[in-house]
Amino acid sequence: MRKSRRQILLSTSSALFLLATPALAQEDSRDPAERAEPSDDPADIVVTARRVEERLQDVPISITVFNQAQITDRNIVNPSDLATYTPSLSANRQYGTEKSSFSIRGFVQELGTQPSVAVYFADVVAPRGQGPTTSGSGTMPGSLFDLQNVQVLKGPQGTLFGRNTTGGAVLLVPQRPTDRLEGYVEGSYGNYDMRRFQAVANIPLADTFKVRLGVDRMIRDGYLRNRSGVGPGDFANVNYWGARLSILGDLTPNLENYIVATYNHSKTRGTLPRLAACARTPLFTQFLAALGCAQLDRQTNRGDGYYDVENNIPDPLVKLEQWQVINTTTWRASDNLTIKNIASYAEFREQSRINLFGDNLIISPTAAFQLAAIEPGPSGVNTAQSTFTEELQFQGRTDDGRFTWQAGAYIEISNPLKNSSQFSQLYATCTDTAAFACTAPITAFGVVGSVSLIDQRYRFRNIAGYAQGTYRFTDQLSLTAGVRYTSDRTEATGRNATRSFSPFAPVPITCSRTTAPLPSFDAREICRETFVIESSRPTWMVDLEYKPNADMMVYAKYSRGYRQGAINLLPRTVNLTQTEPEKVDTYEIGAKTSFRGAISGTFNVAAFYNDFTNQQIQGNLVPRGPEFPTNVLLNAGKSRIWGIEADAVLQLFSGFRLDLAYAYLDTKLITLTKPSFAADPIYRDVDLTAAINGPLAYSPKHRLSVTGTYTLPLDESVGEVSLSATYTYTSEQFGTHADDPFVTQFGFNPGLLPATNLVNLNLNWKSIGGLPIDLSAFATNLTSQKYHVAIGGVGGAGYESIVIGEPRMFGARLRYRFGR
Repeated sequence: MRKSRRQILLSTSSALFLLATPALAQEDSRDPAERAEPSDDPADIVVTARRVEERLQDVPISITVFNQAQITDRNIVNPSDLATYTPSLSANRQYGTEKSSFSIRGFVQELGTQPSVAVYFADVVAPRGQGPTTSGSGTMPGSLFDLQNVQVLKGPQGTLFGRNTTGGAVLLVPQRPTDRLEGYVEGSYGNYDMRRFQAVANIPLADTFKVRLGVDRMIRDGYLRNRSGVGPGDFANVNYWGARLSILGDLTPNLENYIVATYNHSKTRGTLPRLAACARTPLFTQFLAALGCAQLDRQTNRGDGYYDVENNIPDPLVKLEQWQVINTTTWRASDNLTIKNIASYAEFREQSRINLFGDNLIISPTAAFQLAAIEPGPSGVNTAQSTFTEELQFQGRTDDGRFTWQAGAYIEISNPLKNSSQFSQLYATCTDTAAFACTAPITAFGVVGSVSLIDQRYRFRNIAGYAQGTYRFTDQLSLTAGVRYTSDRTEATGRNATRSFSPFAPVPITCSRTTAPLPSFDAREICRETFVIESSRPTWMVDLEYKPNADMMVYAKYSRGYRQGAINLLPRTVNLTQTEPEKVDTYEIGAKTSFRGAISGTFNVAAFYNDFTNQQIQGNLVPRGPEFPTNVLLNAGKSRIWGIEADAVLQLFSGFRLDLAYAYLDTKLITLTKPSFAADPIYRDVDLTAAINGPLAYSPKHRLSVTGTYTLPLDESVGEVSLSATYTYTSEQFGTHADDPFVTQFGFNPGLLPATNLVNLNLNWKSIGGLPIDLSAFATNLTSQKYHVAIGGVGGAGYESIVIGEPRMFGARLRYRFGR
């Protein structure tokens, strides 16, 4: 079967390749710095996917690139927006857009694992944030402005990049200071009282010293209306600001120092799921079904709309704060050798106080609770982590230019700034959690409410050495090979304790895992447990490239990807606390073409096959007694992933440009052996987010994005007016398989996310009347399609909640430019 799929993969790729019949064109003789300037010619796009500046069409990697104008036109302001328009890229938005995690080609970041897709800003990996819910290690709100471009690299990138991953990498490349006095001020206003302000100033203080300053501030009311009367009136709001300072100094003609300092702050009410299903004929274990159905009935009787939710937390909060300083020193030691040092330090903090599943379970007018809610613990933060990275890089070439190479060493150290502490309420409602002012209304049903204090510290150490080189046998044929050896170490310490509530008798505080009694939470030091997981692995890549002419390249590549193991301190069974590293072998063939003439543009295609071993997946441990299911990480035996990605940019006629991108993805979990629970006194089974012989999570089979842009033929004195429309289709996909067993009770599977057809419009009028003023109008989700993007995953309790995608958003932008 595998052989036949590979044959299909090869023949399909060959057919797509033959569709491109490029005409000869002149090579671009400009140097990389000039090519980095915005250009209407797609063949001129410059990327840094191999840690050096190269034309996109010369890089044997499947890449999707957005420049700043495209980011603005698509109204991309958070990571989940980026995933909407990028084939093969998905985002898990279970805990809100600002806490999204990426998935590429089916490689998912589960709760507690390290990212399968690494995010890099200015060549430095995003700071870690190891909290009880997914956070950190991603794109912060306020980062997606004043960028040269965003590059989404698909497939393992573990040879050249700092942290090993299996899925890919997302590169955010900020605009560097230039030698021109220039900048802009921009204001936006839209529905839901959206207001956004941006300002950028580039100041050349001397020929050898340049500074660039930027700020991005956005606020917007939430699109989810709270109907409970408890807490704020809306959820899913936006409230962030980001600031950036870049300093570029030419210390000598051959020595350059580049500093980037960023600060990002986001403070919202978070996202609140909406109840969407309940079991009218529940299983015996679905003991909360009646209360969930009562909430659904209230929604129906009130006439609630799709964006109406119920809240029961008076002061919900999701606050993220991150700052980072990056220093890059580049020494051009000779014409054939460049030495670069990249050092960074960053801190990430999070405070979250949210209802995880959007349930408001009312027993009486004075008694209500939710299944699970979280809030910061005694340290005041759910997570607080520092990250230091240091990379020494050498780049060189031979005198004849036939052999180019890179080599270097990398170290990353991440330590806790404070204990990551969190109170978790289960089947309880608290007015003051720290003081145990809690009640457990559900006790009458035979379940005891509880408050757990999750108190943990994570330390990471990642060390690697790498080398990669390209040898050109001829002007047309070249071979690239690279290897990296990585040593990873994770240490996790937990002091988790739990207090239960019962009206019948006092219940002691105990250590969560050992159930040893405690006089108070302050005595939780006796609960201390420390686990260490270490691994060392090589990763490699071999790539053969052939260029029959300057505008065509075909390549075949084999690469090994690796992601370090993980520690999960929540399960009460010791042998379920760790997962082993995962690895993937990727086989990829592709072609990149450029053509000019009556119709000019580019056409790129790639086909890939992945053998995936020891995949880290999430499950929910099912307890023997009346306790809440606990998250656990397991290693799947084997998965396979294959697919095709194609993109094209066509200048069909003067003034009209068409951008197309398509991805086909076929994923399957082949084997998974569940651990035995026969002798386990606490858990009896595990419900998995993946299903044997089923597709992996966040892996839609089809993703199509089409953007048409027409620029009106107007005189320069009027300005430049263009209209663009983007259509994006995403086929249905599983957010999780956790609800597969409950389809009969619910009547449908909430974990199967629906297909979406999203339409965006953008109208730009640049240089109005010849003035340095630009006006834009935009609309996203023009048809206001209703769809959900994630689920709570609590079907075993008797009901299920969904996380709702954004409705129609529209507004206008006005920009004033100064300088050149």
